[in-house]
Amino acid sequence: MDQNRNNPSQNGPNKPGGEGQKPNNRWVALLIAVAIVLAISGIFNAVRSSQYTQTTWSDFRSAMNAGQIVEAELQYDRIIYLTKEEAAKDPAVQKACFTGLPSSYNLMELADELIARGATVDRLIVEDNSTIMMILSYVMMLGVAFLFMNMLTKRMSGDGMMGGFGKSKAKVYMEKSTGVTFRDVAGQDEAKESLQEIIDFLHNPGKYTDIGAKLPKGALLVGSPGTGKTLIAKAVAGEANVPFFSISGSDFVEMFVGMGASRVRDLFQQAAKVAPCIIFIDEIDAVGRSRDSRYGGNSEQEQTLNQLLSEIDGFDSTKGIVCLAATNRPEILDKALLRPGRFDRRIIVDRPNLQGRLDTLKVHTRKIKLAEDVDLRKIAQTTAGAVGADLANLVNEAALRAVRKGRKLVTQEDLLVSFETVIAGTEKKNTVLTDMEKRLVAYHEVGHALVSALMKKSQPVSKITIVPHTTGALGYTMYTPEEEKFLSTNEELLADLCGLLGGRAAEQVVFGVKTTGASNDIQRATALAKNMISLYGMSEELGLMAPAVVSNQYLEGQAHMDCSQETAAKVDAAVQKLLDKCYADSKQLLLDNRSLLDEISEYLLAKETITGEELMAYVNADKQQAEEATEEA
Repeated sequence: MDQNRNNPSQNGPNKPGGEGQKPNNRWVALLIAVAIVLAISGIFNAVRSSQYTQTTWSDFRSAMNAGQIVEAELQYDRIIYLTKEEAAKDPAVQKACFTGLPSSYNLMELADELIARGATVDRLIVEDNSTIMMILSYVMMLGVAFLFMNMLTKRMSGDGMMGGFGKSKAKVYMEKSTGVTFRDVAGQDEAKESLQEIIDFLHNPGKYTDIGAKLPKGALLVGSPGTGKTLIAKAVAGEANVPFFSISGSDFVEMFVGMGASRVRDLFQQAAKVAPCIIFIDEIDAVGRSRDSRYGGNSEQEQTLNQLLSEIDGFDSTKGIVCLAATNRPEILDKALLRPGRFDRRIIVDRPNLQGRLDTLKVHTRKIKLAEDVDLRKIAQTTAGAVGADLANLVNEAALRAVRKGRKLVTQEDLLVSFETVIAGTEKKNTVLTDMEKRLVAYHEVGHALVSALMKKSQPVSKITIVPHTTGALGYTMYTPEEEKFLSTNEELLADLCGLLGGRAAEQVVFGVKTTGASNDIQRATALAKNMISLYGMSEELGLMAPAVVSNQYLEGQAHMDCSQETAAKVDAAVQKLLDKCYADSKQLLLDNRSLLDEISEYLLAKETITGEELMAYVNADKQQAEEATEEA
């Protein structure tokens, strides 16, 4: 991009920003500096004059002859004096007088006359030195103002409007800088396949133009935070071996109206110079929000969006400019931004499945020294629902733990403990529970696990612990699904509800108390039951009706009610009924297996942490004893 330096036709005397522009900048700076100095001088003289009351020479002579002057300051061209009337006032409101001095009058004689009449002469200035001082002060002020304005005008002419506010902040990443290819992106095979065509077009445009096809102008990457949208965009630039412009949507929006639009224009002008290239706008919802004027508009945001739309329409797709954007809130984007011809494709970057998590773990452990006992498939099974950023953090935490333990290899235990640390935090070694609290926590956690183990369609338990953790949990029960599931049946959700309420049920069955330890369980159970009633159509009272709507699908994905108050009351009643039924089932199940509950809880109290295999050994042994007793009977 330095080729224009040697081209006199593009950087001659008449070219804005060239060498011929510098004298003009200096004249502009000088004129502005003179205006500033004159304005300051006028303000200073106005303020100074407002401090005194102007009088005539005859008024001064009358006051002096009458002995009314208390103090006087004699200068070569004026007399400043204070009368007895003003001196009697409060110092805060006193106001001196001044008058001009006739050129023929002798200051020394006037001073003697004032002193003879009882006045005090504070200062006597006979020689006129103020003109020189005034000229020097004006020259100094003018010089300082000129230097400041000259520097400011140079910056404005070189960087764009208002010192670079209108200049794009886009960073150019060449292929050598990014070093990212599709080899570094795992678990997003569908997204890579959708973008592969764009890469092929940038490499071989003739193959598509011969048949009349046009390169898609834009593609919108949509997905949850941490799924790798930015990484995929960099990988596309790396695979295509083209320049990569990266900018956040929030960088376009400024306080001054028009700055964002100026940055959009500058960004696309830069891209046109180095085409073919890829422009990536991260978090485009910051600038592409729907132009809804019901609650008042945002002029800056709307102008920036309008400029972005016109720039996308304006560039020629045959030159190889592709605009990629990422967001996790596609529902709030303006419809004009999503129409064909702008962002032609919507590419979902979803949470990876089991195989995707396994491939992602392989990518992140590529430079990690692993022990022989590491089973990445088991880690992938355990981390259901995790995104790429979660898995990268898990691997890094495991490596840090191995260093803390003095090992040179990362073991399977390091990976599992790191995953548990992400979920529940680190162990709180200084927390000391009383014996009663320990028993309550043990029975509570075994209640969860035992109900899940005894019910069909429930997820298998992998670990139970009563060691307090930093997230506030005094213990937890961890589940590991045996296989990847994308659908849940009514029976499976009911089993999950019973498992969540098993902790409170165990507290009631054994101790007859209700503790605060079940608060999180009840919140999760309530949310699950409400979804079953209001979203999944699993209610006998409401049938197939869905009175709730999910907003922000790729963020928290919470549902809010969109129905009448009567229907909302019915939903609450149905949720309460469902929770009561599941709680009663859990309580009855623990009453029927009370001896097994006591046995496993005592074992957990002794060991503090047990595995799912140890739990199932107790459950299977109890079942076998029950079957033998039935056969003997």
